[in-house]
Amino acid sequence: MTTKFDDAWMKRDLYGYGPDRPDAKWPKGAKIAVNFVLNHEEGGERSVEDGDEHAETVLHEFGQLLSAELGKRDPATESQFDYGSRAAIWRIMRLFKKHDIPITFYAVGRAFERNPAVAKYADENGHEVAAHCYKWKPYTGMSDAEEEEYIRKAVNAFKTTSPSGKVPVGWFYGRPSERSAPLVAKVYKELGHELLYWADTYADDLPYYTTMPGGKEGESLVMMPYSLDCNDFKFWQGQMGSDDAFAQHCIDAFTTIREEGLEGKSAYITVALHSRWIGRPGRFQALKRMVEHFSSFDDVWFATREQIARHWVETYPPRS
Repeated sequence: MTTKFDDAWMKRDLYGYGPDRPDAKWPKGAKIAVNFVLNHEEGGERSVEDGDEHAETVLHEFGQLLSAELGKRDPATESQFDYGSRAAIWRIMRLFKKHDIPITFYAVGRAFERNPAVAKYADENGHEVAAHCYKWKPYTGMSDAEEEEYIRKAVNAFKTTSPSGKVPVGWFYGRPSERSAPLVAKVYKELGHELLYWADTYADDLPYYTTMPGGKEGESLVMMPYSLDCNDFKFWQGQMGSDDAFAQHCIDAFTTIREEGLEGKSAYITVALHSRWIGRPGRFQALKRMVEHFSSFDDVWFATREQIARHWVETYPPRS
């Protein structure tokens, strides 16, 4: 059964802030905000061992030519995801701890269930956990009931694996259906949870507002644009030829936004990572170079997506 939802939240706005973008007015006069996102999918990817029809076919070392056989496990691919959860995650966390940088986990609920030590670490070390669904898989083509079940499983996974029991205030699917945001809003409203922001958007360098799906008149949802160009999955797609190229691209994005901030138009960048990818020893130095470069400036605000969203709401409240 398909539930009817108002699609006003998806209304396109091709003008946005126009030529006179507002200044974000970041805390302490920062000229740029930097948000590191770690997509924690390991253990929540498609796997026959975990009840899926076939093994994962995306974002692994075998490239884009690998095909999965229905009903058959792929232990070689499984082990690559295991590496992200067993080894690479901690290499990355040590780097962020050294530089005192809070990050956002785009966490798959099932991944936290299978390695709750990561959920515990995130909760106890000042990092944000945003929802990356319950399983890392495409959600197009699902019935409303099936997708809603995944949402409820995700909420329960985050509540039970986090020492604080906090439920994420932000969501990023990555592979959503057009009904994903309304379904999340529906479940959150029923359960009494706060839905602050939605991150499946790439439309701007600043947060912006849209209509809250299924909300009261005048109720808004913060849209938190994500960066696909500054995402380490570009390696897998063959769009970044080396770790140096990826590091330089992210550094150039930082330079552009910071220069605009110096001119009174501050904004933010997101650098998106995957443990099993950037956490490999041969790629890790690219992340280290970025972190050290960004940290060399004293006018940078390292922030989680929740911190950025709440700052935006406080600085530029939605119009009723």
